[in-house]
Amino acid sequence: MSEKNLGIITLLAVLGTALIGMTACTDASQAAPPASSGSASFSPTSVSKDDALAAQVPDAIKSKGTLIIGSDTTYAPAESLGGSDGQTPVGYDVDLAKAIATTLGLKGVIQTAPFANILPSLGPKYDLGISSFYITKERSKAVNFVSYFQSGTQWAVQKGNPKNISLEDLCGKSVGVQTGTFQENPDISGRNAKCKADGKAPINVVSLQNQTDVTTRLVAGGVDAMAAGSVVVSYAISQTNGQLQDLGTMYGASPVGIAVPKDDVPLADLVAKAVNKLISEGSYRKILDQWGNGAGAIQEAQVNPTVNK
Repeated sequence: MSEKNLGIITLLAVLGTALIGMTACTDASQAAPPASSGSASFSPTSVSKDDALAAQVPDAIKSKGTLIIGSDTTYAPAESLGGSDGQTPVGYDVDLAKAIATTLGLKGVIQTAPFANILPSLGPKYDLGISSFYITKERSKAVNFVSYFQSGTQWAVQKGNPKNISLEDLCGKSVGVQTGTFQENPDISGRNAKCKADGKAPINVVSLQNQTDVTTRLVAGGVDAMAAGSVVVSYAISQTNGQLQDLGTMYGASPVGIAVPKDDVPLADLVAKAVNKLISEGSYRKILDQWGNGAGAIQEAQVNPTVNK
């Protein structure tokens, strides 16, 4: 059994509840997604192929007939493992990926990957990366991004905040975060640098590969607080039977993007056209609403939008 599966099983045991649909880094919505979201699945058969867009698919992708997409399936309800076998990728990112592929006359194939490994593997291994990536200046140096969602950062602590954690002073505290996320760097790393500059004890950063393991650690008291996407935290709170609560309010709303190889701007342009087609016909909003995340919807997908951080 893999370490990933062990982590998920451990979380289920600790929480005593199904976390097969945990949330990702969404922006505005703080409401928990519908109870059925863990098993919901958008059918790409409801989306029609766009012949004009399909004709623009690069030959290398068109010849294989598939769009290979890397995704960290531990970040519900954006992407997680569910379905009748508990191993099928589900979530609004998964459904959007399928819909994009169908629009382009392709079959979307979602492949589970560690979050931090997806961007470096674009091109050789994955055609796209769809895994709740905040669009940042640093990440944009390595890949192209197509905006499709908006999300912010939220912190959580154990219910009642028994350790009296304050966002104004995390020095010397133990903080959990998923490896490779925006919350890890520059957010927590920046706070840590200030602690050291002020002569205070550094933050004990517990960086774990899977968000489910971060949440498990917080519930068990292994860390004092965690930072994640606002939808992740909202969903974790709803799925832990009141064992967690928000710390402060959501901040830093930022665009979330589909990652495309840096040397393939035409593919990024094509993906943006496909997303905008889904927006205009209504499928895009149906997907987000189905997973309780319509509040994070945007009006128009853009290639490499300007970001402040």
